Amino acid sequence: MADNMRAPLVNDALRMAIWQRKPPKGLIWHTDRGNQYASKTHRSLLKTHKIQQSMSRKGDCWDNAVAESFFHTLKTELIYHERYQTREQARSSIFEYIEVFYNRLRRHSANDSMSPANFETYRKVA
Repeated sequence: MADNMRAPLVNDALRMAIWQRKPPKGLIWHTDRGNQYASKTHRSLLKTHKIQQSMSRKGDCWDNAVAESFFHTLKTELIYHERYQTREQARSSIFEYIEVFYNRLRRHSANDSMSPANFETYRKVA
């Protein structure tokens, strides 16, 4: 978590996701039109990993509905109920929500009522 949304931050987050998830070539990466996603360094990172960028149209949040839905859920299930005293407290709380609860325990109707982690495991086996 940083105090900005610049290219190095999103590049580091994407590198971490690539390292952890090891996606196949041709992954589609949906983003908004922020400068950090249009930067040379970000586009170079995508090219290196053969990731196809899908940038939303100007003023059209429906193009990135999955991300919009996630952030709505994060805010309504966690952030709006908390009063963080420090950035570290917020970072720790949000990390725990995403990595422990949301990805491993929270059931999602789009995943046959399974958590994302269980859904991916089931999909790999099937």
